[in-house]
Amino acid sequence: MFWKKLMKKWRNKNAKIKEVQMMNKREMKKSIQTVIKNMMDKVMDNVLIKDPFIPEKHHAEKPLYAALVPDEIFKGSHFERRFVTPFGNAWEELGRVAGNTGRGSAERQKMIEGDIDEERLRRIQEILNSLEHPQKNKKEKPDWRRELEYVLDGNSGKMIPCSVLADLYLETREGEKYAFELKAPLPNSDQTKVSKEKILKLYAMDPMPVQGAFFALPYNPYGNKKADYNWSFPKRWFDMINDEVVLIGNEFWDFIGGDGTYDIFLEAIEEMGVEYKEKIYKDFLGIEPPRS
Repeated sequence: MFWKKLMKKWRNKNAKIKEVQMMNKREMKKSIQTVIKNMMDKVMDNVLIKDPFIPEKHHAEKPLYAALVPDEIFKGSHFERRFVTPFGNAWEELGRVAGNTGRGSAERQKMIEGDIDEERLRRIQEILNSLEHPQKNKKEKPDWRRELEYVLDGNSGKMIPCSVLADLYLETREGEKYAFELKAPLPNSDQTKVSKEKILKLYAMDPMPVQGAFFALPYNPYGNKKADYNWSFPKRWFDMINDEVVLIGNEFWDFIGGDGTYDIFLEAIEEMGVEYKEKIYKDFLGIEPPRS
């Protein structure tokens, strides 16, 4: 009788946990789709009303191009330019809603303050300088563990107040705190350098204000495997394959939102793609969408 009651209690508890998890997933998917919808509605308003592609204007400004290439090609480029920038700006908000509906509470542009030993600050700059300006015939390769160990060994006894503005900040329900430098999938060298400096400073603070800080990219444009990533600029500052502070694609989404978040993210976008592809074909391109 005891075991029957105990097993019934466990089953009821597990059922409630699964029910909460399903509710959280539905809420996460809905929140992601709200962010995407707001962004796409602004894009469509821009390309259809505020800044449409006008063939006559295109012909007048670029007569040679217009003579050689069909208008439809440049019309597509016109849309792409007005789509890529807003989507790049949406990553932080998508990360925030994934964190809020997943592992806890997330916020954008979080200022984190703390004290860093003066020698640690000097060593951070030394590392950045050696990666940016390697000695002749000696190319310095990034190595997070070695670099962090070197920084943390610095001890002058003089503490300097410092602050770091993190792109994303997560506090889990268990009270753990994490910071993220979230960049578009193809960041430039300067962006990555600034991010590395911020992350090193967060780890160098005493006491450390977060349990971890990461350099994150929302997806891998080179393939499904982390090893496929091959954009040269961030590789100057991080070992993009082996440094554990680098999160790419599903690593980032499942970390900030919990297991399965990346799949929810993809599913949410694919569902919305049906609606917006049809709008783009009909309203922007002026043609009927292909039927599969």
